[in-house]
Amino acid sequence: MKLNRLTLYQVEKILKGRFSSDDLLTLSKLPKPDMFKDMRRATDRVVKGVERGERIVIVGDYDVDGVVSVSILKMFFRDIGLDIDWVIPNRFIDGYGFTESLFDRVKEYDLIITVDNGISSLEASKLCRDADIDLIITDHHIVPDEIPIAHAIVNQKQKDCKFPYGDVCGAQIAWYLIASLKISLNIDIDIKRYLPFVAIAVVADMVPLLNINRAMVKFGIKAMDRYTHPPIEAIIDEVGKGNIDSDRIAFFIAPLLNSAGRLKDAKYGVEFLLSETIDEAKIKLEELKELNSKRKDIENRITDEAMSRADLNDNILIIAGDNWHEGVIGIVASRVARAYKRPVIILTKIAGNRYKGSGRSFTDCNIFQIVNGSRELLERFGGHNSALGLTIKDENLDRFREEINRRFIDENYSSKFIDRDIIGEIEVRSIGFSLYEIIKRYEPFGEGNRRPKFIAKGVTIERVEFLGRGGEHQKLLFNQNGTSIYGLLFRDRREFRIGEVVDITFTLHENSFNGRSRIEIILDEINSQ
Repeated sequence: MKLNRLTLYQVEKILKGRFSSDDLLTLSKLPKPDMFKDMRRATDRVVKGVERGERIVIVGDYDVDGVVSVSILKMFFRDIGLDIDWVIPNRFIDGYGFTESLFDRVKEYDLIITVDNGISSLEASKLCRDADIDLIITDHHIVPDEIPIAHAIVNQKQKDCKFPYGDVCGAQIAWYLIASLKISLNIDIDIKRYLPFVAIAVVADMVPLLNINRAMVKFGIKAMDRYTHPPIEAIIDEVGKGNIDSDRIAFFIAPLLNSAGRLKDAKYGVEFLLSETIDEAKIKLEELKELNSKRKDIENRITDEAMSRADLNDNILIIAGDNWHEGVIGIVASRVARAYKRPVIILTKIAGNRYKGSGRSFTDCNIFQIVNGSRELLERFGGHNSALGLTIKDENLDRFREEINRRFIDENYSSKFIDRDIIGEIEVRSIGFSLYEIIKRYEPFGEGNRRPKFIAKGVTIERVEFLGRGGEHQKLLFNQNGTSIYGLLFRDRREFRIGEVVDITFTLHENSFNGRSRIEIILDEINSQ
């Protein structure tokens, strides 16, 4: 791929060209709640339950989207003086979503509302019907051929749903239910106060940051300083006022909330978000930080083991371990995929000579499509273009590896590996606050609007410093034609020579310390010339 050397004007033109007028939607132009199929029916049933004093419970999911969805709906009811219960499945006991085992914990209620799950809960819905419990499903996932039995299903992916945006997350639908309930209950409450939490869910769930998603995230991040929420205050105290952006959500806040569900129980994430005092929030935040630290240690150990076992003759890496923590294998797959620049499936052995695994793609490779061709070898399988989960018997593993690697070659993916986040070449002298301010205008960055990467060619390494407990990170000083800049390289122990001339791929970031700021680069690649 030939890259042009960019001017600041050209950088702005490229970034501006990513958006249509609809992509730049503002909060005031959001679609109305009634555009969702069944939203009116769901709202009327909840209002009826509230007026009758029925026992109502919210059923969420153990990822960030599910945790936030439960939290904002619970907050809304709490803010209007109603005590509504909630339940989150345990990843290791209950499995995903509203399952039959989870039904046993909610069978005494009159009304069950699912958030960020439920569209695949066929068996649990039958149990609700048999127990004469009304079920309202709010979900954003793909609608299966056979849908659950429910009083109402609110899901933008239903064929006859008129909501104009298909890629929204569960917390957004939960927020729309809140908006609809506010109207029907005729309550004077500012529901925009819940958008800081919705912003966290949107970024964490990796839906495209365009149109409605962009509008909600942009407002939600700004609103973090506007509304009083103890958990948000605790996070701001941790990272500094004005320092929360989409990257901070993706790499700090989301992993914190996820760590509870990955290692212990997602209920601890909900309890943190529902903290009613700053002291309570700070205590719970420290507990999450401790869990996240353990998660990192486990993840680092498994990543090192997985990388040592990788067969680099394969185009799609399948790496299996006997006792790897299933709560982190998805993250490990992502890290190994980035390190080896190819799709990766990480497997951990479970009962019955079977493996449970997570797969992550790399660039344009549709890993779901490739694996789907070998579906008959799998016990369980699901996912989307860039990520998947599966269960496979030990006896099918070798054939599975052969088939998906052959299919990878047949689809000619090896010639398609292009990093589309790279927008062009730039000189080191152009890296500074002027370029950074141009980039900043097009935040938030994430899926659908990736943070732009640049290449600088022919730069000289002037200094190398190893960082981290085990020297797994590096801080390097580069020089190009008399202009120097610092760069950070994470999780890379390669040894570089002082004076070595290299090409670097990177993103720009602002480093603020003691009231002073400088622009530095986060390195994605260092290649010798």
